[in-house]
Amino acid sequence: MPFRIAEARKYLQIFDLSKLFVEEMGWDRASHAAIQIAVNGDKFSLTMIAQKRGFAAYLCSSMPDGKMPDAALRYKIETQVRKYSHEHLIIFTNQDKTIQKWQWVRREKDKPLARREYEVSMGKKGEALLQRLQDAVFEIDEEDDLTIAQVGQRMKKAFDMEKVTKRFYERFKDEHEAFLKFIKGIPDKEMQRWYVSVTLNRLMFIYFIQKKQFLNNDPDYLRHHLEESKQNGKDKFYTDFLCPLFFEGFAKKKRSAEMKKLLGNVPYLNGGIFEQHQIEELHGETIQIPDKAFDQLFDFFDDYRWHLDERPNKDDKEINPDVLGYIFEKYINQKQMGAYYTKEDITEYISKNTIIPHLFDVAQKECRIAFEGDGSVWRHLQADPDRYIYAAVRYGAEKPLPTETAIGESDAKRREGWNKPASEEFALPTEIWREVVARRHRYQEVKEKLASGEVKSINDLITFNLDIRQFAQDVIEDSDADLLAAFWKALTQIKILDPTVGSGAFLFAALNVLEPLYEACLERMSALVEELDRSGEKHSPKKYEPFRKALEQVRQRPDEDYFIFKSIIINNLYGVDIMEEAVEICKLRLFLKLASQVEPDASKENLGIEPLPDIDFNIRAGNTLVGFATREDVKRSVTMGIGSAGGKEKVQADKLFAMPEEDAQLKRILEKAEDVDRLYKLFRQQQTEFGGEVRPEDKRELQKRLSELEKELNILLAKQYAIHNPKGEAYQKWLEAHTPFHWFVEFFGIMNGGGFDVIVGNPPYVEYRKVRSNYQVQDYKTEESENLYVYVIERSLQLISSDSRLGLIVPISLVSVPDNYVVRRMLLNQGSSWFSNYAIRPAKLFEGVEQRLTICLVNRDKGSKKTTYSTKYNQWFKDERPALFEKITYSDTTFLANENLIPKSGSDVANRVLEKLSNVKSDHVALHLVNESKHKLYFHRTPGYWIRMMNFLPYYKAPTGDRSIFHTRELSVSDSAYNKFIGAVVNSTLYFFNFFAMGNCRNLTLEDVKTFPLGKPEKATLKTVGDLFDELMKDFNKNSFVNHRGPTEFQEFDWDLSKPVIDEIDRALAHHYGLSDEELDFIINYDVKYRMGVSAGEEDE
Repeated sequence: MPFRIAEARKYLQIFDLSKLFVEEMGWDRASHAAIQIAVNGDKFSLTMIAQKRGFAAYLCSSMPDGKMPDAALRYKIETQVRKYSHEHLIIFTNQDKTIQKWQWVRREKDKPLARREYEVSMGKKGEALLQRLQDAVFEIDEEDDLTIAQVGQRMKKAFDMEKVTKRFYERFKDEHEAFLKFIKGIPDKEMQRWYVSVTLNRLMFIYFIQKKQFLNNDPDYLRHHLEESKQNGKDKFYTDFLCPLFFEGFAKKKRSAEMKKLLGNVPYLNGGIFEQHQIEELHGETIQIPDKAFDQLFDFFDDYRWHLDERPNKDDKEINPDVLGYIFEKYINQKQMGAYYTKEDITEYISKNTIIPHLFDVAQKECRIAFEGDGSVWRHLQADPDRYIYAAVRYGAEKPLPTETAIGESDAKRREGWNKPASEEFALPTEIWREVVARRHRYQEVKEKLASGEVKSINDLITFNLDIRQFAQDVIEDSDADLLAAFWKALTQIKILDPTVGSGAFLFAALNVLEPLYEACLERMSALVEELDRSGEKHSPKKYEPFRKALEQVRQRPDEDYFIFKSIIINNLYGVDIMEEAVEICKLRLFLKLASQVEPDASKENLGIEPLPDIDFNIRAGNTLVGFATREDVKRSVTMGIGSAGGKEKVQADKLFAMPEEDAQLKRILEKAEDVDRLYKLFRQQQTEFGGEVRPEDKRELQKRLSELEKELNILLAKQYAIHNPKGEAYQKWLEAHTPFHWFVEFFGIMNGGGFDVIVGNPPYVEYRKVRSNYQVQDYKTEESENLYVYVIERSLQLISSDSRLGLIVPISLVSVPDNYVVRRMLLNQGSSWFSNYAIRPAKLFEGVEQRLTICLVNRDKGSKKTTYSTKYNQWFKDERPALFEKITYSDTTFLANENLIPKSGSDVANRVLEKLSNVKSDHVALHLVNESKHKLYFHRTPGYWIRMMNFLPYYKAPTGDRSIFHTRELSVSDSAYNKFIGAVVNSTLYFFNFFAMGNCRNLTLEDVKTFPLGKPEKATLKTVGDLFDELMKDFNKNSFVNHRGPTEFQEFDWDLSKPVIDEIDRALAHHYGLSDEELDFIINYDVKYRMGVSAGEEDE
């Protein structure tokens, strides 16, 4: 019999593994008693739960303390089990049976043993494991000839599937190219390549849902129908089966008897993905794809495990919707476009810290009383502070510090052991005692603020980096009817945009932030309604009417989770990308997210799945940077004088009024836009309120009206580029290159209502000069920044409403490079802003990308106080990544932040040092530099972990005799004393800290050196520091060696060995600059773990 996945899931969840194997998988009952083994002095019992031809499945008991054996123990246990049963599967668990670890060992000749482990947590569906087990199901008609070797092969197929790695990506590229060669009937090469992506997207969607048995209850539906098609004739699979499946089966609710017979029991899906694509409308009659193409493609797909799990375990890297995002962002050459796959920790951090604050902003305006007084929502923070402080911050804080560590808390001079690795009971991975103490102090500081009731603003939860998702959940679950109504209104109406959406990573994160809040609201509504009905009190029939309506909407749907996700996707999420393929992938992943919520149920209509939403008007293709963003843009274009050389002669200040014909044109455009918006609202209502089915004729009418309006606006915009003939070749070339996206009409309802509520994303990091030959932007105040990510920021500020949130991850040049002063001014003028900053060594946020980054969060609220917060320049090892965002620490840098730069400080002590340096008004380095002198200094432009300035050029010998001058700069100093003083200052950790706090963190420029304040050192200080510089130069040479690379010889240095001398320089400078003992300790030990723990240039990943 076929694998009954619903029954199997039940047995897996209730831990009845014997029934799972015997009743659902066709295995035989256990053949012998439990095995008793001892490992490391502990005894373990392994109970055989089933067997097949001698291949045994065992359940291992837990540790004496109730925990599951760790990885090392599991390895030793498996080694012992081999003595009793060479071929076996072991299932490990804990005493509470809340987690299972399924272990199988691959044994192949001439290959090392390889363990494969798969984890299942109780409460999770275990979809990935269940799909694996389908390959280990045995039918009755197999029994007679079955051998243990065949069982072993089936288990290998089930448990040794290749994981998604670079190899999958490389194979996908190859298969994409191979499939391309098979396609005939599309004359245009680029269109042909695009159609391969369209087809593969559809087939991958089908692969996911077939493994979930949505397609005629057959997990290999496509493969079986391909083989069946071959029996009916050669190369008929595409035309006679796939096209009917796409355009009749999935796209139409009603099917003929002939179609039902051909396709079997498959659901009606709609969603736009199975409508005829524009390429099919042009060339559908001539497209041909031979069966061989599908044979090869399905062989590739079948080498992997396709599942729709929510991926609770980070080591689960099989093919699922999340993994697809990474693969496809690489495939569609996004790296060349300057965009990179954004990991979930980044997207979640940005999304939750923009979306949730906006919801609170709206709710507070609607229900102000809930945010005031002793009973306000803030009482949750006061009542249980630890609940909202992340576990990584709290770790080990309940234990008293060792005496030898604690003594240094009150005396900065007694911290000798603070730079040593801390004990595991106190420390997160790689932490030294200094970091442990700092984290504990931060924990106590934040906890005291919460307990005292000091935190009474949603922005404070960002600043103190608190668990904002937990807080939102608790507030909703405890809300009264008025506050609940305010939150529900905010939730259902929020408009979230990613203006460079790619494969949808940020929209996925937004979806995951919103879904539990929707669910919490509905549960609270249900509780309030039940309490009212049960109380028997007299009340108006309209009391809680909106709640009853919302609950009734959910009850009418086959699946609540599906309905919630569908509502969010339709009502809350929007995205635009310049690449058509990216848009299609984004929609595909959102559809898969929906499909993952439902199990097929043959007893229900359409197998229990609602039609997929049509989100063609939510997720759009176009150029974010080109087109009319606002009503004012359209008005200015209509009233603009056209015909100058640049095509954009501005209307004079005294001609801002429009002529009658211009008024008429503007009025006509606005009326058309309003018509389109009315049709769009009806289109959306059909999907959420009127049963979910969209009438094709309604969609066609909406597309037609929108297309007509787009054409009119394109012609209007082209005139600004001095292109006046819409029928000429120049216009067509301009249109194809610029692909304008007119925000004001494409999202008329949103833009006419003020704009989007939240914008999140990862814009392309591309210099404008690289795309200028393809398209040009116009009227950007930030144009001289010469980078697309800056233009996206400016565009985003045009698109968001007056009370809104912005969250983007961009290069660190945003906060530090002089050319970006205009965009910095724009951001700082919005309201409160937060800037967290990230290094590229020893680890980096984006794998394989040398890009220092800043996450920028902005609260647009121009009536509020403008406050700026920033973190330090964060460095971390790979093992620290899981807690990286939980440990983020902001400090208030408003006093130093301006359009010139935004400091990267992160702590009060860092701010104090920066303030003292900024208060030194006299004598900067530049005052002591001359055009030429015998007193020379040389510095290296790329700092790494050390900034090095020397009075000699390192040894270098090459056949050419040429030394690269690209990385070295020369200074001439006026006299010997200042030559040494400046050299010592630039080598100091004080200067190192200042550069990373105030500089670009990449290249040490001459300007960075010239502008550093020296003040007026006393003669004694000049001599002391000068002597230390001499000592340092000797030490550099002592700790150096000559390296060889081919015929070239060059001097290399172990800079970290000279740290003791540098520390002495910093002590002398601390006296000169007036630093306290605490500030000196901070400077000497700034990033000491990374500077002393790894060599300059070394990477952890």
